[in-house]
Amino acid sequence: MKKLDWYIIRKFLGTFFFSIVLILSVAIVFDLTEKIDEFFENQAPLKAIIFDYYLPFIPYYMNMFSSLFIFISVIFFTSKLANNSEIIAMLSAGISFNRIMRPYMISATFLFLLFASLGGYVIPKATGRMLDFQDQYIQKFTSENARNIQMKVEPGTILYIETFQKRSKTGYRCSYEHFEGKQLQMRITADRIVYVEDNHWRIENYTRRAFNGLFEDVQKGNKLDTIIPITPDELFITAEEAQEMNNQELRQYIRRQTERGAGNTKAFETELHRRYASPIGAFIMTLLALSLSSRKVRGGMGKNLGIGIALSAAYVLFSTVSSTFSVTGAMSPFMAVWLPNFIFLAIGIYLYTKAPK
Repeated sequence: MKKLDWYIIRKFLGTFFFSIVLILSVAIVFDLTEKIDEFFENQAPLKAIIFDYYLPFIPYYMNMFSSLFIFISVIFFTSKLANNSEIIAMLSAGISFNRIMRPYMISATFLFLLFASLGGYVIPKATGRMLDFQDQYIQKFTSENARNIQMKVEPGTILYIETFQKRSKTGYRCSYEHFEGKQLQMRITADRIVYVEDNHWRIENYTRRAFNGLFEDVQKGNKLDTIIPITPDELFITAEEAQEMNNQELRQYIRRQTERGAGNTKAFETELHRRYASPIGAFIMTLLALSLSSRKVRGGMGKNLGIGIALSAAYVLFSTVSSTFSVTGAMSPFMAVWLPNFIFLAIGIYLYTKAPK
């Protein structure tokens, strides 16, 4: 590590964090102006507004737009270096362009580790508080009722509930079926199913049919207590709640829902891939921005800065739009999340070949 390395690292990280503070401060002011009426109408406490909404607001949006901030920061200070002929002086002194890239990539590695850790384990807990606040005081997105629930609760065991009410923990018109291979062995139909506690469910007004070849044993009753390895909260998990889970919880949820045959895992798989693709974007945006802004151009840094803002905005927009393709089923979660990185990596490599050596 030479003085030049520390000089570039200080420029990189200093510009990055300064731009974050500046832009997020403006974003908070605009958000507060937009939502202040809702805060008063719903009587949101000041403590909750500060600590449950705006305190998690900062790392959440900082992580979301980290690639944009990195790109703009590198474009800004590197264009200034080029405009002051500092890049020319480095190259004239015999320093290769690849050697100049070293402190940039060291800074990008630091930001990659920072945002991978924050996005995977720290921000989900803060996001949970922010989403709970939004659900209570801004716009309710959770539901008290679920309809047409069908899932594999155990290997070979399928549960179906037509309607389930979260508050009363009661479901209506349900069936509980057990298969061995493709052969139906037992089927219970009931008017109601009630959750008691600790995976203990009570089935009411039921009819139980056990099948043995061509023979059928039918039993009817008022109440039947049984253990079903599922809780009511698992019936009401929405796509928004994927942001509240850390990486380990996301993997466990996806694996469990896949084993149950549930089809609502696309948003969760997309969120998991995004937590790796977004930090990797630090390297791609650094390469792209450095290659674009290292050449001294007539008219100063305005042109580079304009191109940089346009490209970074296109990256963020493309990442957002492509993620929706996985939810609709048009793309796999992997391709939907990683495709913008692949495309902009190709652009970055092309610009790298054109950068002054």
